[in-house]
Amino acid sequence: MKIGIFGGSFNPPHKMHEKIALYLKEHHYLDKIIFVPTGQKYSYKTNLANDEHRLNMLQLLTETYSFMEISDFELKNQMVYTYETLAHFKSIYPNDDIYFICGLDNLSYMESWKNGKEILTQYKILVINRDTHQQGNVLKKLASYQENIEIVHLKTSSISSTKIRNQLNEEKKDSSLHPKVLQYIKDHHLYEDKGGKNNG
Repeated sequence: MKIGIFGGSFNPPHKMHEKIALYLKEHHYLDKIIFVPTGQKYSYKTNLANDEHRLNMLQLLTETYSFMEISDFELKNQMVYTYETLAHFKSIYPNDDIYFICGLDNLSYMESWKNGKEILTQYKILVINRDTHQQGNVLKKLASYQENIEIVHLKTSSISSTKIRNQLNEEKKDSSLHPKVLQYIKDHHLYEDKGGKNNG
């Protein structure tokens, strides 16, 4: 079985996250996708909704798909690195292929991540590419790992969680969110402007 680890803040999860997972399954890149929201210990993530809210929103986004799962592995009171997450799932699924789903921007500096070379040599990397201009340069730089890197040419929109949070504050209608996720955000008053800052 081919299992994809889909990390991110999911703050909030939106339709593009769903579209990527569906595309990877329908085009036989993967058999299972596991969403792994990042924890609160990332210093640059200063506006995350709490762990429970993000898990609940992911559950609403994925509840109709049997091949999508959610893991709270990174939701700890300490930094959890990507190589640790991948090793965790490899220990659970030792006879399966573990893929890491990322964007071309992440791939471009993955070697500098903690144990980044281990990731590139021990796991398959599925790269969602929005920037064909930079693709050649990145792949040339990582040529020694090319057997483990697969580019997925999926047309993606400019949806971003940051843009969604800003639109919510501006009370603009945003079709990037599933109705259940949007209602959850409203019910729990997430991402409301508090003195110019998002609380989510």
